[in-house]
Amino acid sequence: MPHDEQERAQVALTLERFQEGYARRDPARLDAFMALFVDDAELEVIGTGALTPGEDEWCLGPSAVRQLVASDWEGWGDLEIDTEGARIHILGDVAWVSTAGTVTDAETEEQSIADSVERVRWILGQEMAEEERLLEIVRESTGTLVELRRGTVYVWPIRFTAVLVKRGGRWRFHQMQFSFATAGLPDVRLPVDEGVEV
Repeated sequence: MPHDEQERAQVALTLERFQEGYARRDPARLDAFMALFVDDAELEVIGTGALTPGEDEWCLGPSAVRQLVASDWEGWGDLEIDTEGARIHILGDVAWVSTAGTVTDAETEEQSIADSVERVRWILGQEMAEEERLLEIVRESTGTLVELRRGTVYVWPIRFTAVLVKRGGRWRFHQMQFSFATAGLPDVRLPVDEGVEV
């Protein structure tokens, strides 16, 4: 096997091990799973809920990434990335990968409604104008009801991209991003002050 193909196969193996970890969700193997990532402050993983570096799901460093993975394994849907169809490119000791996948989750109607009511309670506790609060509650409530009409099994298409570096003879994730496709308006909109030109 030519050298380039050997390296590509090793990157693909790292991607497959990543997928296996998310399929098993075994907390006892979390430390071993983290060996797939570089062990330095430069590690960066950007989850689907990320907005600001270092906050929420925009994880900087191994400790934050470990917390995100543990949270995903405990409460996120089933991640299935297309390891065979992954596009892998290599230049020296750096590789980059892109592929598609899905996240599948199932929830009872009662649980969906209970979760929506909990989010409404959270909205009620936020500081915002009353009209904005009411609009957020309506958006949350109608969104839940619309989705329930589609069924209680949710399958979301996802994009997965990553940069790997070769360290100690092994390919390790240095940066990773998960992103959902947006068919409508994005979920988050930044406020613009009145009178400010955009």
